[in-house]
Amino acid sequence: MTCLLCHVFKGFISVKEATELWGVSERWIQKLCEEGRIDGVKRFGRSWMIPKDAKKPNDLRKKGGENHVQSPT
Repeated sequence: MTCLLCHVFKGFISVKEATELWGVSERWIQKLCEEGRIDGVKRFGRSWMIPKDAKKPNDLRKKGGENHVQSPT
């Protein structure tokens, strides 16, 4: 299903569509948008529109696929 804003913003996808493509939560994508970590992102009211060709940003919490946070021993 496509969103109404996607018809207005050709070449963009919604946060919900990005969650399906990238396998992360809507809240996480919103946070990435707020932090300016997705190139070309646009804000329309309370909604974010993400370019279709945008790349999923690296998770800064991980280094080489592992968590920075050490588990207690």
